[in-house]
Amino acid sequence: MNIKTFIGVGENIHCTRIFKVGGAICKPLPNGGFGIHYKAGKENRVLPVPESFTRTADWEAAKIKHCAVAIWQGTQGDQAAGKDYLHQLAISQERSGATYLDINVDEYSTDIDERIRLMQWTVNEIQSAVKIPVSIDSSNEAILEAGLKAADPKRGRPMVNSVSLERVSAIDVAARYKAVVVASAAGEKGMPNTVEERMDNLHRLIPILRQKGFTLDALHIDPLVFPISTDAQNGNRFLNTVSAIRKEYGPEIHIVAGLSNISFGMPNRKLINQVYSWLAVEAGADGGIVDPSQINASILNALKPDAEDFKLARALLLGEDEYGMEYIAASRDGRI
Repeated sequence: MNIKTFIGVGENIHCTRIFKVGGAICKPLPNGGFGIHYKAGKENRVLPVPESFTRTADWEAAKIKHCAVAIWQGTQGDQAAGKDYLHQLAISQERSGATYLDINVDEYSTDIDERIRLMQWTVNEIQSAVKIPVSIDSSNEAILEAGLKAADPKRGRPMVNSVSLERVSAIDVAARYKAVVVASAAGEKGMPNTVEERMDNLHRLIPILRQKGFTLDALHIDPLVFPISTDAQNGNRFLNTVSAIRKEYGPEIHIVAGLSNISFGMPNRKLINQVYSWLAVEAGADGGIVDPSQINASILNALKPDAEDFKLARALLLGEDEYGMEYIAASRDGRI
């Protein structure tokens, strides 16, 4: 399989993203306190962790929300360090082939006015560092609109992540700003399980989007990926839905999903994510909401389907490895 194009929605600029406190990235500084260590090219740099973050429940659980730290520093503390950290996250994803950069500040605080302001600030900072368009991700429509207002249409149509039958009103926000959308197969009150449930939801959602003026090429369908660790058939249900969407709607529509959800709870998640992305493209997908440094067209083209690690991951993902026993054993043995 020769993958020529992979629409990568870079998922790393999220206030949900965490590092382990005391791990390889967030570790003590020589003069006290903690810092988040990162690279700018070949240069090592440090983003200091403010004391206010060390008095939280996350910190007690050995977790640090690194993008939230960067936004805090960029707006309230060491502004140069905070801005640089966000810039380097954006630059790294752009260089790795990202098509959009997904931005989410929902977990920064509970203050909506503050999150509106910080969404606008973050979008402006990211756009000062890279040339690709942004994807605005929020559960709140006022925050979505704030991000879209700040988005520069000259670099391409921004993206809204996401709309669904549960969030029909977000379609109007996206339409006002001529955004493209991630259109989720979620229902009004819950998540679908079967291929039929997913397709039924999309059969109701896509006509609404078309009526609002969205062409098929402005739709990035998310058929919803659920962890293989909770149900051995989750991988197949998603892949079969991808094939059904491609067959029904043809080549214009895009199919983009949070592919890394498949590996939650499993060892060697990177391998699972890459093999599953390859299988998704084989089934008809043309992108994903991913870490583009781990999943892009070049990386997927370099995978070797005849290799043992690929075969083991594939058997797991297609439900052929009951309970994932062979995959887990291979991981424990160091074979993958």
